[in-house]
Amino acid sequence: MMNYIWVGLVVIAVIFGAITGNLSEVQGAIFDFAMSAVEIVFELIGILCFFSGLMAVVEQAGLTELLGKLLKPVMSKLFPGIPADHPAASGIVMNIAANIMGLGNAATPFGLKAMADMQRLNKTKDIATDDMVMFLAINTSSVTLIPTTVIGLRAAAESANPAEVVGPIILATIISTATAIICAK
Repeated sequence: MMNYIWVGLVVIAVIFGAITGNLSEVQGAIFDFAMSAVEIVFELIGILCFFSGLMAVVEQAGLTELLGKLLKPVMSKLFPGIPADHPAASGIVMNIAANIMGLGNAATPFGLKAMADMQRLNKTKDIATDDMVMFLAINTSSVTLIPTTVIGLRAAAESANPAEVVGPIILATIISTATAIICAK
């Protein structure tokens, strides 16, 4: 669907560029923004690789188990149907940890694994469990305390203070996550 939207926007821009006699400017803008997008992606690759690697090291070092033990009181209240030693608990912890660091791309594989593990506990396979709904609600609420990707994007765009968004993001995270938990409960 998004492909159709993007193609539609480009076609509309070209049509209006032709009608107004500004077709060369439209063409130049298309190529300039395409180049800008590639430059931003390359600048973010380093940040994403570093934190994705860090998450892999954290998992292999067994720190997820330690984090799971620290979060056990909260996890048992939020996800009462998941045994503490079940692989789904580890996947949830890793997903939330990656999201806290603002690494949605690194969090996605952990979230998918956690959902697959929770599905194995599910007695009715075609209906999501309360734990699955809670996990999805928390994930959707955008739990972010250190928005590394946003800071990276702002730094790539040469913002004067790329980290100035941290405070508002933490406030938004608290409100959205609390709302998600209340609604899911």
